[in-house]
Amino acid sequence: MIDPGKVAAATDQGKLKPGLELKLGTNSFRNTNGVIRIQGKEQIVLEITPDDDRLLLTMDFYDESGAHLAHLRRNAWAFNHQTRFAVTTSPASLSLFSGPAWVKVSDQQSGETVLEATVPQSGTVHVVAGRFFSHQGLPVEITSHYCRVGSGLAVFGEVFEARGGTAVIG
Repeated sequence: MIDPGKVAAATDQGKLKPGLELKLGTNSFRNTNGVIRIQGKEQIVLEITPDDDRLLLTMDFYDESGAHLAHLRRNAWAFNHQTRFAVTTSPASLSLFSGPAWVKVSDQQSGETVLEATVPQSGTVHVVAGRFFSHQGLPVEITSHYCRVGSGLAVFGEVFEARGGTAVIG
């Protein structure tokens, strides 16, 4: 569980932005702190920088056995076993004519998109695609139609109120 005091302190430092709306496929998580918890573990953090509206991704990457393969911290690799993953981002918005901020992580071995997110409007991050594994080795899939962990029921078109906390799936 997230300590509200720590969230407030992190917000003051510009690291987390309460009230962020996260869209995972067709599902909306309103008023989040940007953290996505999967199967009880905080695996993804999405942030929008206040100065230049860049989208920052922090994420842990696992394989189907739950082995920790990589850790991305604010769009920079802390470690990336055998440089398996690649991250690309939109340039910082320097003009009024730049497009929305985005970040994309690809698997270098398979060529598939692991996670793709964009900022369609201020205060909203939309994870448009995702195909990765949880820390327990279960597949997580986010498409334009649903969000699913493992072989469980796919969730689509739901709206959740996070009240300043995490978005929880699985």
